[in-house]
Amino acid sequence: MYKQIICPVDGSPTSDCGMTHAIELAKDQKAKLYFVHVVDNFIPIMDTTGDINYIDITDMLLENGKKILLQATEAAKLAGISAESELVVSNNGQIYKSILNHINKCHADLIVMGTHGLRGIERLVMGSDAETIVRTSAVPVLLVRSKPEDNKQTHKRHKI
Repeated sequence: MYKQIICPVDGSPTSDCGMTHAIELAKDQKAKLYFVHVVDNFIPIMDTTGDINYIDITDMLLENGKKILLQATEAAKLAGISAESELVVSNNGQIYKSILNHINKCHADLIVMGTHGLRGIERLVMGSDAETIVRTSAVPVLLVRSKPEDNKQTHKRHKI
């Protein structure tokens, strides 16, 4: 039924749940699997001189993204699935647009991604790329909810 599956990954436990499901589905469907990691450059940071410094954090995010994609493709390989991956840089703070752009590029017929399943104020504060993708995608989207213990760990990392 599905021939081309896109799976956005960010290295979080929630994303790992989506990745694992995407690998299993690709294996079952004999589908091609594409992992995408989006580095969001829309993070202004002041350095000690008072200037905004994008370069230092961008390099770190790019290296981290490469590692996340390598782990995803290795997991697929261990499951006997061939997967391609791409690191994408977004400069507008809208990660979902970068993911949706890959639908046409990869000729995808399904997006599989992890979701926190946040509600209320948490969703408002953290936003939801998954929700936006579900509402605007031209292809079906399969959301894989993380386990409750994964959400607790993720929330701890995001507290300000």
